[in-house]
Amino acid sequence: MNVVVTGAAGFLGSRIADVLLSKDSPILIAKLLLADGVQPRIRDDKRVSNIVIDLTSSDAAEKVIPVGTNIVFHLAAVVSGHAELDFDYGLQVNFDATRALLERARKLTSLCFVFTSTCGVFGGELPAVVEDGTATQPQNTYGTAKAMCELLLNDYGRKGFADTRIVRLPTVSVRSGKANRAVTSFASGIIREPLNGEEAICPVSEDLELWLSSPSTVVRNIIHAATVPAHVLGPWRVINLPGICVSVRTMIQSLREVAGEEIAALVRFERDDFVSRIVSSLPGNFNNTRSMKLGFMVDTSFRDIIRLYIQEDLKREL
Repeated sequence: MNVVVTGAAGFLGSRIADVLLSKDSPILIAKLLLADGVQPRIRDDKRVSNIVIDLTSSDAAEKVIPVGTNIVFHLAAVVSGHAELDFDYGLQVNFDATRALLERARKLTSLCFVFTSTCGVFGGELPAVVEDGTATQPQNTYGTAKAMCELLLNDYGRKGFADTRIVRLPTVSVRSGKANRAVTSFASGIIREPLNGEEAICPVSEDLELWLSSPSTVVRNIIHAATVPAHVLGPWRVINLPGICVSVRTMIQSLREVAGEEIAALVRFERDDFVSRIVSSLPGNFNNTRSMKLGFMVDTSFRDIIRLYIQEDLKREL
């Protein structure tokens, strides 16, 4: 397969590339094109080529999706906090560039297009448990752009323009590295920073519930989306990826149980109205039934997510 990953220099995009190139990849890679606005990590693999490109440029789509491409994993996006503060740029990257890539895919034959959306498409008055078909009422610009893309991708799939699949990502925790401008960045920071011996500020109430997944599970699930038979998806090609419902209080208690009181005490609460307003509008609990039937994975507990971070990432950060 000839595969493209946009946002390939990012946290998830880079990990998707690593899995695709591994011996355990569920997709046999002939060529892998990694695209981003900054240089993706150089890999010593003849199958890999990198392209640094602004996806909002007029010729980007043709360069990013060359003839012969079989699968596109489109992750590139302006994250939630940035998109909220810069409305025009957020729409240019998150909607306009996606539409341009879809039009390029439309010109090619039988291309599988996997799009990463977000649970941020939901908002307003929500049921206690969100289903794949629950109406989207985003309360932020990032979620609005993603919701528009979902409808567009679903229609491209309905018309046979491309084999589209849309996966809504839970909040990913624990992310390694530095905090980004996503409003949910604290969900990693309140675990990552204490484990690195640093104070962490939590901008929301400890009662807030989040829909979470570990990085490794999300990466595997994004890749799995490309392998699900098209006829199994049915007329609605949007999938809420599996996650677990965890309150901030439980997150910190899990940190305490795994790493001790001294580490957990490094978390300090300091409310941020901007972050709290957006994050509080997001749903905290979903029905995993459909996604699990489609073969997607789910984490067992937040304690195990913390242990996985310690095992896989902490030593590389220290």
